[in-house]
Amino acid sequence: MLDGFAKEGFADVWTPVAMSREVGRNPLGLTLASERIVLFRDNEGRVSALHDQCPHRGVKLSLGKVGEDGCLECPFHGWRFAAGGACSHIPLNPMPEEKRRRFSATAFPVRERGGLIWLYTRPGAEAPEEPPFPEALERKGVRVHMYAETWKAHWTRPMENMLDAPHLPFVHRRTIGMGVRRRITKDSKMEMEVSPTPTGFRTSWRLEGGPAEADLDWMRPNGMCLTVPIPDRLLRLHMWCIPVDAHHTRMLQVTARDFLRFQPFAAVLDAFTRSVLREDRASVESSAPSEVPPVSQERSVATDRATLAFRRWYLERKKRGPLEAAPRPEAPSLAG
Repeated sequence: MLDGFAKEGFADVWTPVAMSREVGRNPLGLTLASERIVLFRDNEGRVSALHDQCPHRGVKLSLGKVGEDGCLECPFHGWRFAAGGACSHIPLNPMPEEKRRRFSATAFPVRERGGLIWLYTRPGAEAPEEPPFPEALERKGVRVHMYAETWKAHWTRPMENMLDAPHLPFVHRRTIGMGVRRRITKDSKMEMEVSPTPTGFRTSWRLEGGPAEADLDWMRPNGMCLTVPIPDRLLRLHMWCIPVDAHHTRMLQVTARDFLRFQPFAAVLDAFTRSVLREDRASVESSAPSEVPPVSQERSVATDRATLAFRRWYLERKKRGPLEAAPRPEAPSLAG
């Protein structure tokens, strides 16, 4: 049960799974690494996450409704489940609470921060730490724009794409890669720097020994944050590659900035960031195989240093399996 997380190298990790605005009065059903999850709010607005499968007959709990008591009711036989998964009522079957505990639904640790709902992919236990939450999303005076779309790719391919700087002057030649495109020549050299951080690694790149173009942070397992260097301004582009199943990934883009926060300029810049994301889609979806293969199966060069660090981490974690995935991973290898 719930072995999809381990198969996708996604066991025992925090990930955002939805935007807060997506969970209202009705339950929200979603798929995370091939596992069904339901999010719902109790009568005080607090979010909970359960396995979207009633322990009685396997029906999707997301097809049910939330009652005035804040419990989620199964649409099939009316079984009711509280935030932590405890079964609060079984119609037509009166029994003491101690006995009813055997009929609980599977619950997951969940947090709501900065307009995002975060889930920890180990059911029935408290998470060992808090999610790697970007503080800029709750900073005063910052506009946060969120956008999501689904790509036809295993989550590891778009994740590598988000960590990859050398594609900028080619895929994004008319947008964010225009400046680099104008400066490169046939003999240009890009130098990559990769340094471990508590949540993954930080990478930056230089062209012909010049100043660092930007800082990009990988946030284990599936997040990245690009800090664009603008004097006296804040601009951070966040991306989470959320696995749906082996062939689909939900791309969650979150932009935080402290300028151009009001209409109509805000709408124009938000549309621009969405268009940049879409420029990557065709290349990523065309990658074969859909999931990143072992390093030896593709030809890599020095400018692949950041993506290779991610790939080695992912393949090693997936190899360990679910029982060995609980400890925090070591910093990724920076060789290559």
